[in-house]
Amino acid sequence: MATLAEVNAHFEEQANACDSMGSPFTARVCRALARTLDGATATGGRVTAWPGDPRADALSLRLCGALNGLVLAGTDAALASVYPPHEVDDAELTAALVSAIPRHDAALVAGLTHAPQTNEIARSGVLLPGLLAVARATGLPLSITEIGSSAGLNLLLDRFNYRYGEQSWGDESSPVRLEPELHGAVPDLTGALRIAGRRGCDIAPLDIRRAEDRQQLRSYVWPDQPLRLQRLDAAISLALADPPALVVEDALAFVTRSLTERSKGETFLLMHSIMWQYLPAEAQRAIQVAMAEAGALASAQDPVAWVRMEPLDLTVGPSLLVTVWPGGKTRRLAACDAHGRWIDWFPGEQ
Repeated sequence: MATLAEVNAHFEEQANACDSMGSPFTARVCRALARTLDGATATGGRVTAWPGDPRADALSLRLCGALNGLVLAGTDAALASVYPPHEVDDAELTAALVSAIPRHDAALVAGLTHAPQTNEIARSGVLLPGLLAVARATGLPLSITEIGSSAGLNLLLDRFNYRYGEQSWGDESSPVRLEPELHGAVPDLTGALRIAGRRGCDIAPLDIRRAEDRQQLRSYVWPDQPLRLQRLDAAISLALADPPALVVEDALAFVTRSLTERSKGETFLLMHSIMWQYLPAEAQRAIQVAMAEAGALASAQDPVAWVRMEPLDLTVGPSLLVTVWPGGKTRRLAACDAHGRWIDWFPGEQ
């Protein structure tokens, strides 16, 4: 069980992360909660005596998402009055949070059971150049296998429209329009991207056909970032016409099974973004071994690829990494923001 000091340190760490990622409001909520939560409510008691690792479990974002869900559902006008677009000082915000928690104690405790599922659409702006790099290298259609898919919206990335500086890619009529800020060169967008298949897994996938699941997805978007919410809603509207294929399965089992089922004449492509850290170390190692073993048997007619947008380690932020077999060389194509707000493409790696 986490100590109160560990819980408070986690909330402060998350507040700092929110500040750096453009959500000062969520940072203020985290700090207000850390100052005021105690055992007087079931929510406070659950949080301050969290049975697991607060950081690994994203405890602060669980509670922030549950509170934001109340606002989005229109069930608490007093709480909504201190959320964006309204502007209030810290004292007013703190008072509203302290007042709202006992009114919705049971709902908030239930919300703590859900791990955050952001399904951040803007990450596709980083993943797309990686898929194009694989397509150029293999010359074959891609069969995309995604782990940690959440609602599977990034599996539809070829149906979005993208702009990188003066260059664009994709369907100009798409409701999803992504324009990551360029911190370096323009990514290489040449080549044809053909998708032979797409499927994903998650241990707790969200079904965008269900109104409650759509609302849960929306609740994890930080309230002072309306453009993120607009992108999510646009992607949901696109996906409702052709929902992505998802299964309830852990990542290792899904990758292992998918590798055995891959087809000749297609590139098997494993894809994931900002989820690797949530896998047990044993599962990470087993997936790496499974991919290397499949890669050792790969051929020009049966290639294997791995595209991931993940931190290199605890000291280096997210990067776009691409590995293609035969060969098995891993290239770091870009550095990027965890939410896909910017990309720093490395021209030498094209």
